[in-house]
Amino acid sequence: MKVIHSAKELQAQGRKVCLAIGMFDGVHLGHQQVIRQAITDAAQHEAVSVAVTFDRHPNSVVAPKRVPPLIYSLPQKLRAIAALKTDATLLLEFTKAFSQKTGEQFIRELADEFGRIHSVCVGSSFHFGHRRTGNVSLLQELGKELHFIVHGLSAVSLDGETVSSTRIREAIREGNFDLAGQMLGREYSLAGNVQKGDGLGRKLGIPTANIDIAGLAVPPGGVYAVHCSIGEQSHRAVLNIGYRPTLQNPAPELRVEAHLLDFAGDLYGVEIETTFVEKLRDERKFSSLDGLQEQIRKDIEMARQLFASEV
Repeated sequence: MKVIHSAKELQAQGRKVCLAIGMFDGVHLGHQQVIRQAITDAAQHEAVSVAVTFDRHPNSVVAPKRVPPLIYSLPQKLRAIAALKTDATLLLEFTKAFSQKTGEQFIRELADEFGRIHSVCVGSSFHFGHRRTGNVSLLQELGKELHFIVHGLSAVSLDGETVSSTRIREAIREGNFDLAGQMLGREYSLAGNVQKGDGLGRKLGIPTANIDIAGLAVPPGGVYAVHCSIGEQSHRAVLNIGYRPTLQNPAPELRVEAHLLDFAGDLYGVEIETTFVEKLRDERKFSSLDGLQEQIRKDIEMARQLFASEV
């Protein structure tokens, strides 16, 4: 899949384009329905399928105090869209200037830059543009003028409730990975780049990778047996999510730290994608670092036994 940052980069060579537009956080079952409709349209009409999405949540610009934690990092989202086999993704930078465009301006600019739009696919409740002036009705009006068809697709339901990014975030916060995975249409995972920590794990003889989870929805605190993917390689690991109460830090910060079993190497700056196997225990405070070290070794042994039982 080609990632472009301007419609003019597409180089459709005279072919029409079929667009799927949305924030697509999580690329869940409802989002997949929208994107697949664009892919189907493109296949039927020898057009180019393009997912149009944004590099950050719009609220980060227009309502910073109401930014929801994201299900996926940006690289995760782009990989999930690519897995659906779109021809391209138009990744737009959501800036203050961009937020001032009306829904009509946004669509007219896309039509002008792409040249020929065959269809626009969105969720039926999708709103876009300054003050949310764009919706399915506006798209239909513009479609008559600019000669494209509009698919306003109804929401997907699971267990009688609508599949939504909000509902998936709630499932993640509750540690209900099975429900989150059902709504995502794939196993839930948490991804981020490894950043410098304070080196405590290495001092204890149990080095950990400190994963950057800024802005992401995070599962409940505790210690988990997990699989960590680094590129094409998968590693068994033990993951701690929490505030490290044993350290008595006056300003504790949420940390997500993974100890990869039987691994040696420098991971700084590398992306790690984590899938959850089983929770081993809740996070708790120990009377000393020696007590913490002993418990971590027990956690590692428990994880090894768990992985061995699954072979």
